[in-house]
Amino acid sequence: MKKLNRSISLSSAIAISIGGMLGSGIFVLPGIAAAKTGSSIWLAYLLAAICILPAALSKSELATAMPSSGGTYVYIERTFGPVFGTIAGLGLWLSLLLKSAFALVGFGAYLTVLVNMSSGLTKYIAILFLSVILVLNIFGVKKVGKVQKIIVSISIICLSTILIFGLPVVQDNLLEPFLSQGSTGLFSTVAFVYISYAGVTKIAAIGGEIKNPSVNLPRAMMLSLLIMSAIYVSVAFVLVGNIPMESLSSDIKPIYTIAEILGGKYIGYVVAAVGVITLVSMANSGVLAASRFPFAMAIDQLMPKFMGKIHSRYLTPISTIILTCFVMALAIIFLDVEKIAKLASAFMVMMFISVNACVIILRETATQWYKPAYSSPLYPFMQLFGIVTGIILLIMLGALPILAVITISILGVLIYLRYGKKTSRVGVLRKYGHRPALFLLYKRKRNKKQVHKSDIPIDKSYLDGEIMDDAGVVVPLLGSETSPEMLVEIGAALNTRDKLQVANLTEVPNQTFLEAVVEENPKVNSLARRFSRLATTRDLDVDFESVVTHNLQETIYELSDQTDCDWLVMGWDGKARTGILISNPVGWLVTHINSNLALFKDNGVRYITRVLIALRPGRNDEKFIEVADRICQFYDASFAFLRVVPESISDEELEQMESTSLELIANSKSESKLVVMRSNDSIEAISKASASYDLLVLGTPKVDSWRSVLFGTGKDRFTENSACSVLRLAIKENTD
Repeated sequence: MKKLNRSISLSSAIAISIGGMLGSGIFVLPGIAAAKTGSSIWLAYLLAAICILPAALSKSELATAMPSSGGTYVYIERTFGPVFGTIAGLGLWLSLLLKSAFALVGFGAYLTVLVNMSSGLTKYIAILFLSVILVLNIFGVKKVGKVQKIIVSISIICLSTILIFGLPVVQDNLLEPFLSQGSTGLFSTVAFVYISYAGVTKIAAIGGEIKNPSVNLPRAMMLSLLIMSAIYVSVAFVLVGNIPMESLSSDIKPIYTIAEILGGKYIGYVVAAVGVITLVSMANSGVLAASRFPFAMAIDQLMPKFMGKIHSRYLTPISTIILTCFVMALAIIFLDVEKIAKLASAFMVMMFISVNACVIILRETATQWYKPAYSSPLYPFMQLFGIVTGIILLIMLGALPILAVITISILGVLIYLRYGKKTSRVGVLRKYGHRPALFLLYKRKRNKKQVHKSDIPIDKSYLDGEIMDDAGVVVPLLGSETSPEMLVEIGAALNTRDKLQVANLTEVPNQTFLEAVVEENPKVNSLARRFSRLATTRDLDVDFESVVTHNLQETIYELSDQTDCDWLVMGWDGKARTGILISNPVGWLVTHINSNLALFKDNGVRYITRVLIALRPGRNDEKFIEVADRICQFYDASFAFLRVVPESISDEELEQMESTSLELIANSKSESKLVVMRSNDSIEAISKASASYDLLVLGTPKVDSWRSVLFGTGKDRFTENSACSVLRLAIKENTD
């Protein structure tokens, strides 16, 4: 498979990101925004930058995990599925085309400075140049994109010059009132100028072409955001400090106005020319980018087929280019400047809320293929901050943008039902959005009739051989195991039958064809060799297979179901169950599989000679002792049955507990003993005791509060504090 050439340096990435932001956000928007909040407009720009920071960090992470995916649309489609992907595609398309339409309106205003014409002709001038942009995009004349760096440089030089001459002459009396509409006006302005920073994440769409993306991609976003926020904040301050508010509030060419005030008529003309080339360049690149969203959706079967076709001669998606320009023309004709900006901001806020949610879902579900080279700091607080502030900003924009978002959501669902329902792709949320909390809240009887069987059985063409149908233990390998041989040994120790099935599982997104991944893999060949040697050394009947899948949890379920195994043995990172909103594969399996489940956390102990069993009373103690005894026999080890009792326990209660515990281990075939520890802190007691053992055997934890049910329980504290390896057993109830 060909890979993108990583040729974009950090400086080029910063230029591209700045180019995505520099335009209407500063050349057109400040005057209208100032009317909403007064001289505090500079603060609104600063707060907007802070609010967009989580989305920038989240997209940095997503882009390093999916560097050639094509940006926000695919991140959302992979995470939430094609329904939400359709809505996201429409939202991104509209936000970009509305931002471009907004730029063209501003372009017309700046052009009236250079060409003697009535300001009433602004919209018609915008439509005229939109027609030119349409033709340029159809004929594929987008080489002008190579002059983007030059245009960005000229614009920054122009704005920097305004700052140099404008800051010293700021008039204090023009800075009042600071909050003309109170705090409500300020926050509504924050939402209004939010679209100004939308381009900061544009660089993520070409993450596969950036040198050292795990370092340069987040750096490019953060540095460009820092640079542009400094420009926006300082230029806005200069504007309100030099232009009376009654003039600025209705001015859609404020950069020309401030240039004329500071340098005279001819300097104003020069700045107007800079505004013209900057805004028309932005509009052209916006049409180029926006038209690709419905094109990509058509390729994904989420739009009519004709939108996915390209012109045979010009090799451009002519249908989506025409559609994009047509909708832009409607926006320019029928919407005023403020409404265009509000709608563009609303759709972008919605997308960035979704981007932050993507990171949370992909991390919490432990999706195997999600391996970002860069991780967003302060997770999940940064993402939650982005989601909460995004919702607040969406509300502050008012009823019309919210109504537009709802309308587009409904339209997206209808388009999916018409065109995309036949697609077989599903998002990560649908795969893992089950409710393992059911296992915690109810005693569920598990049998074949009650378990939902996967609609798609394992495709045997992706196996090296055949899956056993009589294996006693199945060991799925997910690629993160410290020692796969140790995990297989644990499986052999639990096995009461002759055969053991090991399956190396590779999960890929639904958008990736399985056939593209099925190939000779050195890692798989190495595992096959190592398990063959283990089978010979331990005299085991081990079958090893390699499986490529779109759905990890369903495939693991199918493995246990097809083999009708007694035990499913998996590696474990010590994370306890997640909540009802999102589940990881382990949480889903606890709820669904029919077999017993053993989760092994390998802490590096290679030889097992002493085993410690620590169980809560009443948790099928007899079965746990029997299983632990079997493990000890396999390793020729001894075990200690640990009971942690409160310090205040009476002598009678202690004697009764010791008598019951000794009866439980009396029939064990391995050497065993009872250990009683007085402590009010069971975690600390078990942690200290584990230092003298090689393997700690635990049962499933109890639910302590509603919080653990809703939001999950994080890391298992017993496992985290253990000095030895840990085996957590979930033994199914006897349903006979």
